[in-house]
Amino acid sequence: MITALLRTVILYIVLITGLRLTGKRQIGELEPNELVLTMLLSDLAAVPMQDFGIPLINGVLPIITILCLSMLLSYVSLRSVRFRTLVCGEPAVLIRSGKIQQEAMRHNRLTLDELLEELRCQGVTDLESVKYAILETSGQISLLLRSDHQPLTARQTGTEVTDDVFLPTILINDGRVLHGALRTVGRDERWLEKQLHAEGLSSPAQVFLLTLDESGKCVCIKKEERK
Repeated sequence: MITALLRTVILYIVLITGLRLTGKRQIGELEPNELVLTMLLSDLAAVPMQDFGIPLINGVLPIITILCLSMLLSYVSLRSVRFRTLVCGEPAVLIRSGKIQQEAMRHNRLTLDELLEELRCQGVTDLESVKYAILETSGQISLLLRSDHQPLTARQTGTEVTDDVFLPTILINDGRVLHGALRTVGRDERWLEKQLHAEGLSSPAQVFLLTLDESGKCVCIKKEERK
């Protein structure tokens, strides 16, 4: 039992460390080589977890080798556009000025039903309203609508507006004070205590979320009582 636990923990740490080094991606945003990497790692890790007759090093070594190879491919892809195109492919225009590019559809083996489904998922039902639809290398379809089908902005209407979009910084997360974030925004524990007292609170443990944005606006959400 202890052996199985230790092997699992070691393999888990190796996988998490390796995947963190390769960068953050959601499953739907993986390039083809990254998807293959994920599938191979899951298979390689499963075998030494289940078969105790296999030395642990025989499971860890292939994982490290594949991770190193993946990082090497990523580095070469950054340095060479041709290599990146060869490994990851390149975006394809599926719709241009409201007209479906049938050759691009056939080349990427994308059916008309799949294209129309993706358009509906993005709230588009009229092909004429689409200026460009681009199949990205991750498999996602990006849509650029015609100007007359896009929402009006303040700039287009000539209206002057005040920029009131600020990025909030989390200072208390589920009762835990983030001291590093507190120093980043130029505040200290004394300021935090005043904010809590203003909210009728005596301890950070009573706070579910507390944020402060660049304009000085503080938002405090109290913890709900457990039922």
